[in-house]
Amino acid sequence: MKKISLKIDDGAIVALLVLRLSLGWLLFYAGITKIFDADWTAAGYLAGAKTFPALFHWFALPVNIGWVNFVNEWGLALVGLLLLLGLYTRYAAIAGVVFMALYYLPVLDFPYPNAHSFLVDEHVIYALVLFFLAFTESGRVYGLDSRR
Repeated sequence: MKKISLKIDDGAIVALLVLRLSLGWLLFYAGITKIFDADWTAAGYLAGAKTFPALFHWFALPVNIGWVNFVNEWGLALVGLLLLLGLYTRYAAIAGVVFMALYYLPVLDFPYPNAHSFLVDEHVIYALVLFFLAFTESGRVYGLDSRR
C-alpha cells in the first residue's frame, strides 16, 4: 500500500489537538465518575441487551460483573488519560473503539440503536473519531508520543 503524505495546516493541527483532548476528557470523566460512584454497575445495561443477549447477559452474571465493572471503569479512565496526555495514543484509541462497540451492541435493536437514530448513534461517531485518532499521529501534536 502506498503511503500518502498530506500537508496539514495549523488549523487542522489545532482541530486534531482539540478533538483528541475533548474525547480524552469525555472518556476520562466517564471512567472516573464510575470509579467514585460505589453504586455504579454495568449489570442493568448488560441485562437489557437487545443484540447478542447471551453474550452480554453472561457479562452481567454475578461471577463476571466484578471484573466487567473494573475493566469498564478503569479502562475508560485510562483510555481517556492516555488521550489527554497524547501517550500511546494509537493503542488507547483502538481500545476506545472496542469499548464503543461494546456499548453500541447491547442497545442496538437493529437497525435502531435508539429512538432517534438509524444505525448510527453517538457510539459509532465516537468510534470513528477514535479510529481516526489511532491512525493519525495525533499523540505527536502537543502530546507525549512526540517524545518517544
